[in-house]
Amino acid sequence: MNRNSDRPGPRYEERLAAFAGRELYAPTPAQDPVNQAMIRHWTEAMGDTNPVYTDAGAARATGRGGVVAPASMVQAWTMRGYAATVSPPPGRSGFDELAGLLDEGGYTSVVATDSEFAFHRELEPGDHVCVQETVESISAEKKTGLGPGRFVTTLKSYRDQHGGIVATQRWRTLRFRPAGTSSVPASEAGKISEAGPAPATDPVPNRAPRPRPAVNRDNAFFFEGAQEHRLLIQRCADCSELRHPPGPCCPRCNSLEWDTVEASGRGRVYSFVVNHHPRHPAFDFPLVVAVVELAEGTRLITNLTGVAPQDVAIDMPVVLDWLDADPDPTLPVFRPTPTEAP
Repeated sequence: MNRNSDRPGPRYEERLAAFAGRELYAPTPAQDPVNQAMIRHWTEAMGDTNPVYTDAGAARATGRGGVVAPASMVQAWTMRGYAATVSPPPGRSGFDELAGLLDEGGYTSVVATDSEFAFHRELEPGDHVCVQETVESISAEKKTGLGPGRFVTTLKSYRDQHGGIVATQRWRTLRFRPAGTSSVPASEAGKISEAGPAPATDPVPNRAPRPRPAVNRDNAFFFEGAQEHRLLIQRCADCSELRHPPGPCCPRCNSLEWDTVEASGRGRVYSFVVNHHPRHPAFDFPLVVAVVELAEGTRLITNLTGVAPQDVAIDMPVVLDWLDADPDPTLPVFRPTPTEAP
């Protein structure tokens, strides 16, 4: 590995290329067969009033044998719920191995780019679907607006209880390296004798960078203020209504004029959850995510630090702190006030 290179070395490229054609997930059957109840829930949620999905007579009038499932439901039949994350199958899947290899190369962030379906036949109540996913291709590193990345294309094959293909889905994601982060795979880091230490602001060496927020003209002031350790709240210049998250228009008087005020940093826990899944290498788990109501009256979603999950309580007083996990961005977090610290 050339320490002056901005790309992973050839050995890393070979390991990535070897994933083409590999199985990410073995054939996995749906937990339940296609059924009328789920079809009805789906069509009601989507507002789809096509009678062939719920009225057997109307379906037969079109030449069908009975009701059918909407084609776009095919993925829903095989999706796993929360229980699958609590009790995952034993061993590492091909997906786990690929994700680990991409993380090793610094491609720690992901965004979906497109999904292409091909439908071969309609599903009917009683059909039992299974899905298998394989890697179709992994691109060479590309320069994108999000950072250097690789497009990963996989192919999901949906089959019925007889093994016949009912649909295929070509699914493409961009795995990218946030700007300013190292491109050196962890397995090759030891070869760089002159590599410097991890940033002093990161308490965990080699931690993956936190996902970047989407910054736009409406919220840029918030993140610019955070860089200066100032928690800014947007205020309507006409009626003085405070609002968060930021937006271009006052929800109270519809004015487009606004300025900001700096929050005191005091607040209380309005609501919270403790996240265990999905795990991301930039965070410590379990992760406490809270809605904090500021003394000024607005609320924001943030992380709680300096407190064990079991010690968090609704209405617990909290005070502003700042997370400088990496050079950009700086983010507001909250911790218990000294009198409430366990």
